[in-house]
Amino acid sequence: MVRLLLLSSSRTPEDEGFLHHALPALAEHLNGCRRLAMIPFAGVTLDWDDYATALIDNLVPLGVEVIPVHKDPTAIAHCDAIVVGGGNTFQLYAQMHRRRMLDELRDKVLAGAPYIGWSAGSNLACPGLYTTNDMPIVEPSSFAGLGLIPFQINPHYTDAHPEGHRGETRRMRIEEFLIANPTQSVVGLPEGARLRRVGDQLTLAGKDAFVFRAGREPEPLACGDVSNLLD
Repeated sequence: MVRLLLLSSSRTPEDEGFLHHALPALAEHLNGCRRLAMIPFAGVTLDWDDYATALIDNLVPLGVEVIPVHKDPTAIAHCDAIVVGGGNTFQLYAQMHRRRMLDELRDKVLAGAPYIGWSAGSNLACPGLYTTNDMPIVEPSSFAGLGLIPFQINPHYTDAHPEGHRGETRRMRIEEFLIANPTQSVVGLPEGARLRRVGDQLTLAGKDAFVFRAGREPEPLACGDVSNLLD
């Protein structure tokens, strides 16, 4: 049974502590898992060792052991759950493809290991690297993601348009994607929002979100059961 917890971000405007807002959700999702494989490859300005240390320090209340995969390439095989941190999604995809870890990770999650991701880590669970907010600072060998959900996610979603800004809004960028990929759908996750999948059940919590489909106005998505997105 697939078990996913996909966060928009590791912090919220209301609480700047790293993952503090999500600790109860993390504990529920892990459901007693104690050994976590941590994938830090999205970190660019944040050193991978420092990234792992920050996660270890902030997950102390959960009583878990965090094993970074850049230190132990066998961590995915030997751990109970997987955590994929945020950062630059292109960097994450490039490293995962280069190290040929995607198939192993997908198989582990399909076998029932809980998966936790935020920002880039949430993007990795999608069919592909199409709706990230990041600059392509590196070139992955493929845009293929894990495909653990049938829709795309846009983390940190906002439709803010600062006065004087002449660039596209996030909504306009997503509409561009849907014109080029009309059979796809995109969930815009604002800060503080999270999706949790347990088998065929999908729930939205934290904040309301939006669903984007080709040729339609964005559809508000209220917290609660959103399992129809899996159809």
